[in-house]
Amino acid sequence: MAKSKHYYIRKSHRYLGLLLGIQFLFWTIGGLYFSWSNMDDVHGDFQKKAEPLLSGNLQLVSPSVALDNIRKIHQADSFAAVQLIQILGKPVYQVKGRHMVHEHEGHTNRAAYTTYLADATTGQLRPALSREEAIAVASSRFNGTPAVKSVEYLTSTHSHHEYRESPLPAYAVTFEHPSATTVYVATDLGTVQKFRNNKWRAFDFLWMLHTMDYQGRDNFGNLLLRAFSILGLITVVSGFLLWGISTSLFKKRKKIAKRALV
Repeated sequence: MAKSKHYYIRKSHRYLGLLLGIQFLFWTIGGLYFSWSNMDDVHGDFQKKAEPLLSGNLQLVSPSVALDNIRKIHQADSFAAVQLIQILGKPVYQVKGRHMVHEHEGHTNRAAYTTYLADATTGQLRPALSREEAIAVASSRFNGTPAVKSVEYLTSTHSHHEYRESPLPAYAVTFEHPSATTVYVATDLGTVQKFRNNKWRAFDFLWMLHTMDYQGRDNFGNLLLRAFSILGLITVVSGFLLWGISTSLFKKRKKIAKRALV
């Protein structure tokens, strides 16, 4: 006896529902967390202390003095940006320089960028932040006075690290705080780059489940997400078809039953 369309649609709907049910649950949980979360808390804005401003009475040298000193020591052939920042209350020029890197034979040369720090009152270059300076910078930007729990020096990160795709090297300074906040300070830039706390980590994990990007977490066009989106649409459509066919069969059986009673 040939099986009806109703049978095949019902089977397809059942197994698709089983396959997609867990992912639909992840999407729902993630959506609830995203919509009910205060993004200021997720970003750690309540933990960030405003960066102090430099005095207007500072006697600064021209940035050209710092650029000349960079050219004397390094091979920078051009400069992309010069910015005045402060490191622990002292004015510093943050200079982004460019130099050409010579590749092996058969490869074209490529441009590489390096950030230099120079004392803005003398123009003399200064080294990247030390461990102690990085801790002091992180503490100066953290709202409150929590103790430092741990310090880690990062020279590389993987695709799931909470500091992924951010300037390196950097110090990760974690504080004794209920939020388990870690402040990331880029040593070459001399500035705080990221605040990461437990709410952000939960958001990031659920975001990975939401996007189904288990490599880098932020690719909304990955094949797995596209496939599940299409399968989800098929599941919904098969549900409507199943409802329509079931309703039609029920009406037919009801008519047959009425005729049998006549």
